[in-house]
Amino acid sequence: WMMAQASQGDISVGLYSWAHNLLPVVSSKSCNPQSRDLILQLVEKILSNPKARTILVNGAVRKGERLIPPPSFEILVRLAFPASSARVKATERFEAIYPLLKEVSLAGAPGSKAMKQVTQQIFTSALKAAGEGNPVLAKEAAAIAIWALTQNVDCCKHWENLYNDNLGASVTVLKKLIDEWKQRPVKLTPADTLTLSRTMKSLRLKNEEGLAEGGNGANHSLYKDADKCCKVISGKLSSCGGCIKGIAITAVLAAAGAAVLSANPEAITELKTLVESWDFNKFTESVMAAFKN
Repeated sequence: WMMAQASQGDISVGLYSWAHNLLPVVSSKSCNPQSRDLILQLVEKILSNPKARTILVNGAVRKGERLIPPPSFEILVRLAFPASSARVKATERFEAIYPLLKEVSLAGAPGSKAMKQVTQQIFTSALKAAGEGNPVLAKEAAAIAIWALTQNVDCCKHWENLYNDNLGASVTVLKKLIDEWKQRPVKLTPADTLTLSRTMKSLRLKNEEGLAEGGNGANHSLYKDADKCCKVISGKLSSCGGCIKGIAITAVLAAAGAAVLSANPEAITELKTLVESWDFNKFTESVMAAFKN
């Protein structure tokens, strides 16, 4: 009752209380249908506010506290994507509220220290969920894991550390990444492209080690599947890198002017070398130096 009253005055406070206190109750085995219904009614009322999306997404972090923290988001994902045999009457209602609550859960300032911690937590739980044998959950979990990778490249290194213990889940994420690439290019900055490329190389080394060790048939097959996926992704990353490098070189030649660079052929060679090395900070410095000379 107190939470319902608080929600009428401030829906952010209401959602915060719901996600931290009531949502965990729904996931417990002791939660009966009547309690589940009342808990859903409260959040449905909160989300029915015409300005709910704007208020909740913009205020996803309140005084340093997230309205929906990663552990609560994990519960929400599992409730919205249960195994077909575990669906209940309330499942459709969770499916209905999931898109907006997901948006609130993933909202935040990209690149901030707090958001980096959040994305790493979300990546860890998503990777785990992707390997639990529930195809519906795995598809959504893999998409969330890819979101985390694109938001925070530190997750790439984290993935490398978790890889061998989450091999099946990693294959699911790799396949999902390839599928998304077929639909539309995955948006990555040059630095992110380099980081992901290095991660693919690292994962391929782990695949080679796993295949060399032999082991049980299931793992052997997973390592083979993973290596095929890593090879495809590496190829796509190389293509992206080639395009970016070509554009960068063309832009430099046009901007610097033929007169400046033709008089200094060594500058052209140096700029090309820097582009090839992907050191864009030094690359920019060299361009500026060319203009000054």
